[in-house]
Amino acid sequence: MSAARLVVRFVVLAFAVVLFMAPAALAGQAAQAAPPQAGYRPEIGQAGKDVVWVPSAPALVEKMLDLAKVTAQDYLIDLGSGDGPIVIAAARRGATALGIEYNPEMVELSKQNAKAAGVAEKATFMKADIFESDFSQATVITMFLLPQLNLKLRPKLLDLKPGTRIVSNTFTMDDWLPDDTVRAGDACETWCLALLWIIPAKVQGTWKLPQGELNLTQQFQVITGTLAGARGALSVENGKMTGTEIAFTVDGARFRGTVNGDTMTGTREPVDGRSEPWSATRVK
Repeated sequence: MSAARLVVRFVVLAFAVVLFMAPAALAGQAAQAAPPQAGYRPEIGQAGKDVVWVPSAPALVEKMLDLAKVTAQDYLIDLGSGDGPIVIAAARRGATALGIEYNPEMVELSKQNAKAAGVAEKATFMKADIFESDFSQATVITMFLLPQLNLKLRPKLLDLKPGTRIVSNTFTMDDWLPDDTVRAGDACETWCLALLWIIPAKVQGTWKLPQGELNLTQQFQVITGTLAGARGALSVENGKMTGTEIAFTVDGARFRGTVNGDTMTGTREPVDGRSEPWSATRVK
């Protein structure tokens, strides 16, 4: 083969490699290299790293924050924050809020929007990959991602501090059912469902109570099991975790309490008679 043909084949092969490189990687390189354009305005449906950009309806943004009961004591992180509406709305409620966004032009636009809204001190934005970011300090997480991205994030979310609130625009967490949902009103035409999850404390295992031995199995916020005591093994029914709050029924008596690591304390309400305190310690 001639030297000229070798050169041609090398050029063609090199072009093919570039052409079939991951689009996200190319987009990321381009985004890092190109400075934000003056007067930049995003277009609905424009491609991003993981999803196309579709803004959340203002009515739904407020419903999402209402559902999470966002207050000035919260630290909210929005995953894939776009041009910043959720972060800015949270800051208007007094919360400290951070938007994580991969597109640097969106980040700069968000900063401008926060400044125009007068909340730049409370609303900040950073250019980062949500899958490589640390959001463990958040009390509220918001997102408008596809179901498969929610699933990819799910293990990391479940390891957050119990009581952390997760709110998604429209998309679910597969078999992890939401704790609550709400729809926006007539002012919202598309993507109008907000879903809430509250990160549950991890209680699976064996606990020692004065009434016997409590064996719990946990599937997200749902708990089942048995209480083994003088009357044999009685079923745990209607068991649920809401953050650090636990509630379940055994033989008609309703147990309610708070989980703190390897201890639980609360009140037991018998079918007949006065409520009484109860406590439990995890033994394994």
